[in-house]
Amino acid sequence: MLKRLGAFFMDVLEVVVFAVGIFLIVYLLILRPHKIKGQSMHPTFPDGEYLLTEKVSYYRGGPQRGDVVVFKPPISEDEFIKRIIALPGETISVQNGKVFVNGKELNEDYIKVQTNGSAFLSEGEVYTIPEGKYFTMGDNRQHSSDSRAWGPIEKKDITGKAWLTYWPIDKAGIVRHPNY
Repeated sequence: MLKRLGAFFMDVLEVVVFAVGIFLIVYLLILRPHKIKGQSMHPTFPDGEYLLTEKVSYYRGGPQRGDVVVFKPPISEDEFIKRIIALPGETISVQNGKVFVNGKELNEDYIKVQTNGSAFLSEGEVYTIPEGKYFTMGDNRQHSSDSRAWGPIEKKDITGKAWLTYWPIDKAGIVRHPNY
């Protein structure tokens, strides 16, 4: 009887260890849940919305313009979520409420407000993104602390790419990538 009971507990322990191992692999290397905190990405991602970020895309390639990424900014220990606007080697400027990348106006149909300069990127200033860095902005430009205020981010600081919104259920779906 004790032998059978011991075998049963070993089987249960084996299943639990296996399940925890799978969870850790998925959580650390593939997908992570995130809760949107604040208004900086509104209306694309309202405050309180939940999404999954994936890490697999950036193992081989770099982020692309329009990707919504989660990262650790140089000004905080908390993770931020913003959109990549300019890539390494490109120029960016803000003029008359519009964003220009390499001298061409960026068509941003996902925002409804004008974009202003800030402490790092002033109105009318042209800035070249250094190699290995990315320029980010929130979709709600008037309520976003982003690269306009503290400069570009490094690829190593990006912890994931927004992939799927899962809560609230009525807004669930794959995160749409803009066409520029």
